Amino acid sequence: MAALVELLTVILGLLSCSSAALLPQSPLVPSPNQQFISPQSSAPLPLVVWHGLGDNYKADGLRSVGEIANATNPGTYTYFIRLDDDPSSDRTATFLGNVTEQVSKVCRDLAAHDILSKASAINALGFSQGGQFLRAYVERCNRPPVHTLVTFGSQHNGISEFQNCGDNDWVCQSWDGYLKRNTWSHFVQSRLVPAQYYRDPEDLQGYLENSNFLADINNERAGRSNATYKENLKMLHKFVMYMFSEDVTVVPKESAWFADYNKTSQEITWLKERRIYKEDWLGLKWLDEKKRLELKIAKGKHMQLSEELLSDTFKQYFGANASGNERVS
Repeated sequence: MAALVELLTVILGLLSCSSAALLPQSPLVPSPNQQFISPQSSAPLPLVVWHGLGDNYKADGLRSVGEIANATNPGTYTYFIRLDDDPSSDRTATFLGNVTEQVSKVCRDLAAHDILSKASAINALGFSQGGQFLRAYVERCNRPPVHTLVTFGSQHNGISEFQNCGDNDWVCQSWDGYLKRNTWSHFVQSRLVPAQYYRDPEDLQGYLENSNFLADINNERAGRSNATYKENLKMLHKFVMYMFSEDVTVVPKESAWFADYNKTSQEITWLKERRIYKEDWLGLKWLDEKKRLELKIAKGKHMQLSEELLSDTFKQYFGANASGNERVS
């Protein structure tokens, strides 16, 4: 009974508080071998956006992103991924749910969408955890296929800490304590979203044996890699990953670039130094050699995006005249 009460306290606190106070992400608040052919017309590709933790698909900040996309590339059709039509339930799903099932739902939704299903390709924009979820979409289904994937502050190599709690923040401390004690349990791995991309570099065995999501989409399990994931990711014309220069919300911030992190020494192992790149488990090396992989810096804290940065990104990577509107081979 005590454990149940503890869990209910944690979940109720989680849903009643802002995401910034709980977990290493925050809602978006903008600051002042298969081939496909991209369209040759002047119309930009449809844009699909997956928001981050604590946000919802109807949030004002997210809607402003769609306005900037259309202002930068007139005629852009923007679709905001949602896990429920009710905005409150969609926000709840960023905290609670099985990520594997959530990605499957998005695969079905996009494949059945009246407009997106008829597109020869789409562009994809992922904010924070939405970035690795969109990458999972590319790897697992990719219908309609993604032409360019851009992620901001995403946790491609997971998080090694859930959050730093204030001395008097009992809700945060309860949440953090429960997760630390039960991270690898089936209950947590199938229900609490951030735990499903938690990766403890000091307990890789526990991670590889129990991770419900990240270990799979990163092809980290020896003898259980999925060749389709690699082939689908190689279909991307561009994979652009932004890391926030002053990000203290995501630990480590370098996860946005697939870097690894030693919590004891605080040493960073960059992507090109890792086996995931050298042995090309996901096709990242292949993309890099084809000049389709870009690692970029966004100045500021986690999810502090300026209109200028978004406009430049949309113009460079999502515009109808952006380089790459040719056959991908």
